[in-house]
Amino acid sequence: MPDFPLVVENLSFRYRDRQETAIRNISFEAKPGEVLLIAGASGCGKTTLIRCINGLIPRSYKGDVNGRVLVFGEEVKDWKLSQISQKVGTVLQDPERQILGTKVLNEVAFGLENLNVPRGEILERVDEALRFLKIFHLRERETFTLSGGEKQKVALAGVLAMRPSILLLDEPLASLDPASARDALDTARFLADQGMTILMVEHRVEDVMRIQPERVMFMSEGEIRYLGEMSGLSKVVNYREVKLPAEQIIERAKLDPPPAEIQILPGAAGTGGALSRVEASKEEPLVRFEDVAFGYESSVEVLHGINLEIKRGDVIAVLGPNGAGKTTFVKHAIGLLKPKSGRVLVNGQDTKELSVAQIASTLGYVFQSPSHMLFAPTVREELAFGPANLKHSKEQIEKEVKAALQIVNLADKEQDPPLALSFGQQKRVSIAAILAMQSRILVMDEPTAGQDYQNYMNFMDSILQLPSFEAILFITHDVDLAVIYSNRVLMINDGRLVADGKPQDVLRDFDQLEANRLVPTSLLALNLERFDTTGRFMRAEALAHI
Repeated sequence: MPDFPLVVENLSFRYRDRQETAIRNISFEAKPGEVLLIAGASGCGKTTLIRCINGLIPRSYKGDVNGRVLVFGEEVKDWKLSQISQKVGTVLQDPERQILGTKVLNEVAFGLENLNVPRGEILERVDEALRFLKIFHLRERETFTLSGGEKQKVALAGVLAMRPSILLLDEPLASLDPASARDALDTARFLADQGMTILMVEHRVEDVMRIQPERVMFMSEGEIRYLGEMSGLSKVVNYREVKLPAEQIIERAKLDPPPAEIQILPGAAGTGGALSRVEASKEEPLVRFEDVAFGYESSVEVLHGINLEIKRGDVIAVLGPNGAGKTTFVKHAIGLLKPKSGRVLVNGQDTKELSVAQIASTLGYVFQSPSHMLFAPTVREELAFGPANLKHSKEQIEKEVKAALQIVNLADKEQDPPLALSFGQQKRVSIAAILAMQSRILVMDEPTAGQDYQNYMNFMDSILQLPSFEAILFITHDVDLAVIYSNRVLMINDGRLVADGKPQDVLRDFDQLEANRLVPTSLLALNLERFDTTGRFMRAEALAHI
């Protein structure tokens, strides 16, 4: 048994405030030099398993535990967290929950300082971790100025500086642009090849397949349903639950009926269906950016001369690298930030003359991190808060809350505390909270982070068919989300708008994708190959029937 860095025996856990068991009878061992991918639907128990291994259960999350976790042959239940952290490093799904230091240098040094490592060695190990992850240039930055993806890399640097033997990665790609995700996976592969044991929880199975994980564990409803080689996964999983390569989805989907056509943004046109670009061009824009420039510090400009319009019928995907200014751009549309020069008009009014609350009736914003939004004791109260502030009637609020819960597949969680849910479920609660407000434009920052394939396809399908929305804008690192759902793609890099056009025009330029740290996917390649026949981009399940 001591030969294995990690052994889990008959492990079960139930959270104190929930009736159902989160994980049941989990048993496996992990070997040195192995990448073990853990896949499964959102809320299936993956994160709970990680918490049991790194000691957060039962120290931070209380409940009933049965079974054992052994690290290098020793049971960890009586170890202190500081003792576990020297052997087991963890990078959380939501980097906001892991970043404590105000400066990157202090953040990466935090764990080592708690272990009383000599100052000279701390600085040496911090710099080594930052250089290894190619983020040494962030060393002196304030952590609050970092993008979500940059925070994810800084969190990983803090863990690597501790030099653990076992590394737990909980949705490590969720906040990363595709090229950074590729780098992170290559880093994981390199560390495993050096002898580290890596457990990686990830929905982006297709991306992880590239580094050839030794084994994959598929979990469903708190239990292990498959544990074995990657090649056997596609035979045992529902292709709608786990995102497989497009070719594999097409082979499986051929045997099923074709998916129903969805009617995009019926609220954008009186006759039903999204407006044509010709019709939209005749209308006043919902939002207009006029030569907008902005910087968080007076000497550093983050956005440079942004000019664009958002019109009725637009479904816009905003793509670009981590730290490119995408979230800063979107925060100008909703009035959270005001331009240093230029202006933003919402319904023809300058945002400098409007409060955030006034803008909220037109633009509803879903933050990248759900922890920035969620505060209420129950999911129901969370969803009712926005509509109540907008002076909706009690009857209307009741209907809006019920409808929003149905769309995000959380009708059974109405009385649960939002912060007790999994990250993926919290993300859906934050989306539902904005859906319930019935704003005219929906703005979402990384809506699919932490979501399994089935959930994100279902709620995106539902959102795009809602009659209340006239336009939708979403920031994403998921190129396939732009392929399937957008009718317009904005590409932002270094605070500049570098591309604006139809998906089939913007996404066919692979050199431009690479220059903006985007990676072509199997679905994009298949759509471009078949575009002369289809005349539009389609999901893999629909391509199977062409």
